[in-house]
Amino acid sequence: MKKYILLNSKRLPPFLMIFGLLIFVQSLINYANAKVISSVKPIGFITEAIASGVADTDVLLPDGASPHTYSLKPSDLVKLKSAELVIWVGEDMENFMPAILKRIDKEKQIELMAIPEIKARLQTSHNVHEHEDLQNHDALDEDHHGEYDEHIWLSPKIAKIIAQSIHDKLVTLYPDKSTLIDENLNEFIINLTETEQNIAKKLITVQNRGYFVFHDAYGYFEARFGLKNLGSFTINPAVQPGVQKVYAIQQELKKHQAVCVFRETQFSPAVIEKLVNGTDVRIGELNPLGTGIALSKDAYSQFLSKLTQQLLDCLGKN
Repeated sequence: MKKYILLNSKRLPPFLMIFGLLIFVQSLINYANAKVISSVKPIGFITEAIASGVADTDVLLPDGASPHTYSLKPSDLVKLKSAELVIWVGEDMENFMPAILKRIDKEKQIELMAIPEIKARLQTSHNVHEHEDLQNHDALDEDHHGEYDEHIWLSPKIAKIIAQSIHDKLVTLYPDKSTLIDENLNEFIINLTETEQNIAKKLITVQNRGYFVFHDAYGYFEARFGLKNLGSFTINPAVQPGVQKVYAIQQELKKHQAVCVFRETQFSPAVIEKLVNGTDVRIGELNPLGTGIALSKDAYSQFLSKLTQQLLDCLGKN
């Protein structure tokens, strides 16, 4: 029989304890290497496009995390405090950010919702809509926040303003790399304009096909490409909807002749299948946070193209 020896830190030689401590410290340093931090992945996509070859970038929230409910870890604090620039949306989107950012120089931050050019293009929130009577008291609506829709990364026009703002800040931080930063911005604008045109051509075929969502996050994208969002339903992903709720949603789907209902990863397929049972409505899935897409110069265009394909996969079926 093999014998397994458990190491007790109290019995470790001093040099091993010091070595272990050095490894831990180095891991924190490596974790904090990124100079430009974005709060959420789609903003990180834009940041990487402009900062490529200029500065290391990283995203604060891991895949699968919600910006509305995320709790900062000690390693996140190390990352934020060591960053040369932090880019975030606003306190109604990332309500965990203001407290920590009070301890960080304002010159090292970009709050996107505070940029005048973005403010002028904000859409009002669709949290209160014609289907609000379907919401029950035990519902968890993660998007009941401020007056404006803060999912601004889903607007190609606002994305260009974000890119310009990041460009301007990076030029002040790295004046010796201004030429490269200029080139990156120009390339981003050209690629995004081409992507936007391609998306418009693809989605024109499904503009009259109505659908419902369970996360009211797509207003900017829908407005740009003329999509027919019939409304959103509020249910708690962790709680099975009751019989009355299921019936009410089914009636709404039939009444408005919805083609699809789009879920997100937090909803189990079983819950959504229960809601559409007895209707002809198809189930699709949308990803507003770019889960599974790696940071790269063209990641933002990939993100919009993938969202487009997800819409087509459901709405485009006969």
